[in-house]
Amino acid sequence: MKTKTSNAESMSEQWKLALQNNYGTPPIALTYGKGAYVWDENGKKYLDFLAGIATNILGHAHPTIIEAVSDQISTLGHVSNLYSHPQAVELAQKLQDLAGDPSARVFFCNSGAEANEAALKLSRLSGRKRIVSTEGSFHGRTIGSLSLTGQESKRAPFYPLLTDVSFAAYGDLAALRKKVSKKTAMVIVEAIQGENGVVVPPAGYIAGVREICDKSGALFVLDAVQTGMGRTGQWFGYEDEGVKPDIVTLAKGLGGGLPLGAMVTLGKRGPAFKPGEHGSTFGGNPVACAAANATIDFLVSKNQLAKVVNAGKDLQEKISHLPCVSTVRGKGLLLGVVLQHPKASEVAQRCAELGLLVNAPNKSVIRLAPPLIITAKHIDECVKKFAQALTEVGNA
Repeated sequence: MKTKTSNAESMSEQWKLALQNNYGTPPIALTYGKGAYVWDENGKKYLDFLAGIATNILGHAHPTIIEAVSDQISTLGHVSNLYSHPQAVELAQKLQDLAGDPSARVFFCNSGAEANEAALKLSRLSGRKRIVSTEGSFHGRTIGSLSLTGQESKRAPFYPLLTDVSFAAYGDLAALRKKVSKKTAMVIVEAIQGENGVVVPPAGYIAGVREICDKSGALFVLDAVQTGMGRTGQWFGYEDEGVKPDIVTLAKGLGGGLPLGAMVTLGKRGPAFKPGEHGSTFGGNPVACAAANATIDFLVSKNQLAKVVNAGKDLQEKISHLPCVSTVRGKGLLLGVVLQHPKASEVAQRCAELGLLVNAPNKSVIRLAPPLIITAKHIDECVKKFAQALTEVGNA
């Protein structure tokens, strides 16, 4: 285990002197991780039920990923995209298989924002310019992806953004239908709005978006950055609706903790990039792709998605009966605990003091996005610490 650091200054103090203040100064400095646990610079242990915001889907220091990354970095670390390499080809083929579509084509990048940027650029090749997104959505912080993000607090400091972007209420097909026309290039929605508080659309919504796009000729882009790679108990989060989008964007869990994103086109309805139209120096890096291949292989071999469904039901059931909890929403191991009071930040802080890492995407919601390999023991530990935090904050 990592022991207390001997630095004269704490890591937080060093952080303030060296890094931009866009995150503020993180209150906890983590130095070590193993499985579902992490340790800070003082040796304190935490149960990690945030997993790098739905990213470390096999937890920390998983032997499968360690072996794959170690083998790859000792063989071939980086080649740029002037050359092909086996790991990217293998991963693209795996994504084709998971999507059930041999006509699928993959563009690799480094993040969800970049994946959504790629989808945005691809939609422009249709000759149309208008885009419809949803209120409360989050698609990234680059100028293009921020233009698609339906959260005013994140957009306002950076105006002007891209024009011809409009927003419809999430989950409301009638509102969406009014926004979409024959001039719409693409409609982009999340399977679940993670950054808006784990907001789940009503049943039939994704299928309804598909129908609206079919009638208008717009591309249907499904942002699965947070819901993808088994987090909901499905590979991408839209499968239970019985339809497919034209484009799926992925990141977070795709790399098993390493930076990797992907834009995947499904079917042959939409346009395709031609040589020179888009690129990424580090996109599809051999080491990141090796981690992704190992992660997918583990999830498949262990039938992990079925375990995610069961673990999610167990966690949701136990959390829903705790004090101060109004409801628990989400799918699989992406859950939003809606509180009866607007004290989510205080609850998250108290959880950390008790050794449990969660976060508060808004004033009334706690987000739980643990590694997909959690056990019943982890769930019970989470529930016990979470209950204590809720009681103490609620009574304060």
